[in-house]
Amino acid sequence: MKVTLSALDTSESSFTPLVVIELAQDVKEETKEWLKNRIIAKKKDGGAQLLFRPLLNKYEQETLENQNLYLVGASKIRMLLGAEAVGLVKECNDNTMRAFTYRTRQNFKGFDDNNDDFLTMAECQFIIKHELENLRAKDEKMIPGYPQAKLYPGKSLYSIRGYFGETIALYFGFLEYFTFALIPMAVIGLPYYLFVWEDYDKYVIFASFNLIWSTVILELWKRGCANMTYRWGTLLMKRKFEEPRPGFHGVLGINSITGKEEPLYPSYKRQLRIYLVSLPFVCLCLYFSLYVMMIYFDMEVWALGLHENSGSEWTSVLLYVPSIIYAIVIEIMNRLYRYAAEFLTSWENHRLESAYQNHLILKVLVFNFLNCFASLFYIAFVLKDMKLLRQSLATLLITSQILNQIMESFLPYWLQRKHGVRVKRKVQALKADIDATLYEQVILEKEMGTYLGTFDDYLELFLQFGYVSLFSCVYPLAAAFAVLNNFTEVNSDALKMCRVFKRPFSEPSANIGVWQLAFETMSVISVVTNCALIGMSPQVNAVFPESKADLILIVVAVEHALLALKFILAFAIPDKPRHIQMKLARLEFESLEALKQQQMKLVTENLKEEPMESGKEKAT
Repeated sequence: MKVTLSALDTSESSFTPLVVIELAQDVKEETKEWLKNRIIAKKKDGGAQLLFRPLLNKYEQETLENQNLYLVGASKIRMLLGAEAVGLVKECNDNTMRAFTYRTRQNFKGFDDNNDDFLTMAECQFIIKHELENLRAKDEKMIPGYPQAKLYPGKSLYSIRGYFGETIALYFGFLEYFTFALIPMAVIGLPYYLFVWEDYDKYVIFASFNLIWSTVILELWKRGCANMTYRWGTLLMKRKFEEPRPGFHGVLGINSITGKEEPLYPSYKRQLRIYLVSLPFVCLCLYFSLYVMMIYFDMEVWALGLHENSGSEWTSVLLYVPSIIYAIVIEIMNRLYRYAAEFLTSWENHRLESAYQNHLILKVLVFNFLNCFASLFYIAFVLKDMKLLRQSLATLLITSQILNQIMESFLPYWLQRKHGVRVKRKVQALKADIDATLYEQVILEKEMGTYLGTFDDYLELFLQFGYVSLFSCVYPLAAAFAVLNNFTEVNSDALKMCRVFKRPFSEPSANIGVWQLAFETMSVISVVTNCALIGMSPQVNAVFPESKADLILIVVAVEHALLALKFILAFAIPDKPRHIQMKLARLEFESLEALKQQQMKLVTENLKEEPMESGKEKAT
């Protein structure tokens, strides 16, 4: 018998809670009742068909402290049907990975009708998050109790902020992999730093190793990532037709592809917003960043002049002050720009979450790249001051790492400790009481902040990769500082996840997405910068004292050869291991065979019906 969503019951009073919803303190009762009804209503009526009840204290009472906290869960059958709807991939009894279906549930490893551990906690929470985010208004014109809060048909009713983005597991996997991949660069760079500081021509081997290294580690990461995500089942998840993102709005209409009712927004309006507002604003911010950079160089000239006039020890220390101040200003500008970029990207009203993320990442990467590296390019190729380049690179790298550690982990943790004395007492009580109730746990965790995804974490690694790879032949010690920072970063990120922020929702992902392309682009730019820096060294210039044109041609030829080698390596190293490719090919073949059999069955049934129809016509 086929089980449908309409047959499910949402009136269970006792269930395992998976998600906690916290409403505003002053929300009206009629609004609560309206939201509750939409969450528990059947799918055919526009609801999520989930289980829903208020949070009760240890005495099974609803107190003033938690009267706006609600628990959300789902029945076992609802969860399994939800797993099929979102396309979760699980391991079968024959050790293959396949998309889960409720009809073939007995074919999957670990499934039992009496076993509730078939789906992981993260998968269950992802299913509920998906259902809540796809709750949309139907006939309502306003939120009950708030006539000023207008609703348009198809508007998202409930948006869980901050719980989006890449999976945490992939981020930590990439962070660990990238840290260990930096160790060879750090080990080789250390003797270059100690013994051959000014001989830039001797850095040719080191720079060439850096370029090959950057290509190989990114290609090997793809293979390792494919191995991990295949085991998790996310590599095989079919990309569903994307639903409109919760923040998307427009006039209710019919989607010409799916035939469903959803908000429609003209593409030309979005393009006008992008090219007439967002693009000029980004250009203005880039100009302002360059203006601040020129102020920094004026400060450098002032500090250098002061040191040359006095020659004292304190003025030698003063030489590093402009770079430190500039590094702090860069971090402040990056964070302010991030808020503006998020506002603009939301205002552009992108239909899909993927489009929203791509436009946001593009805006942020362009500004951060110019803001962080423009001064280094200016020093290297305009001022041609290698000593100042080393000093600025070292100061920017170390200062940015320290500031990121403070802003991302230690500052939120300190604020939580300062403003959460009551929470600390609850933590101690929970440690002493093994049988701590769900009520105490929820009250404790609701005091924590919201984790906004891995965007900033990947951005930090991207900029770090730029500091290490772009000017490696001038400052080979950069990789060593990056390794030290990342060993601390693993622990500080773990602290951030476990003690500072609420646990974020899991989001299935097969790779690190557009960040892979960002890292690969940075490695290509590093080829150009390293070749140019080697060509500018006094030792290389001494080989061509008369003809600078020959030097430029040779540098360009070497650059093209290294780029060719880079792309050959990228092509020669498969993105997926051979055994993964074989399994994917076998699954694709089986899918095609199943489709053929289904088509043949339909043809056979039609042929059987044709004679019966002819007989009826003759009788008539």
